[in-house]
Amino acid sequence: MRKIILVASVLCFAVVTTVRSQSVVGKWKTIDDETGKPKSIVEVYEKSGKIYGKIVDILDPQKKDKLCTECTGDEKNKPVLGMVIVKGLQKDAEEFNGGSITDPVTGKKYKCFITLEGKDKLKVRGYIGFALIGRTQYWHRVK
Repeated sequence: MRKIILVASVLCFAVVTTVRSQSVVGKWKTIDDETGKPKSIVEVYEKSGKIYGKIVDILDPQKKDKLCTECTGDEKNKPVLGMVIVKGLQKDAEEFNGGSITDPVTGKKYKCFITLEGKDKLKVRGYIGFALIGRTQYWHRVK
């Protein structure tokens, strides 16, 4: 009986560890669509059961002090560094959706969903209307 309990405990620990390591929460490196070069680091975090993402580093030194001049509302003319660009995503099976993502270059907001593609690759899809009409980026986990 003790062996069964021990084996069950080890298996549960292994499952919990695997699930934790496959979380969208963490720091992710974004890649510029046009140049293919690393662009920024976004910290994805959970707050009140929803997922958010904030720009915590801009990798191009010339753009570190850039303002979101094209943004509207409260974000207009605010620094891009520190801006929360992913807002209000909720878990739905294997993806997080129902929120939005802001492109700090254009100031445009899009509906958004994210999914893990392996433990160190995050698929980020921004779209207008239907998910078929939009753009996908792949972010890479920062270790």
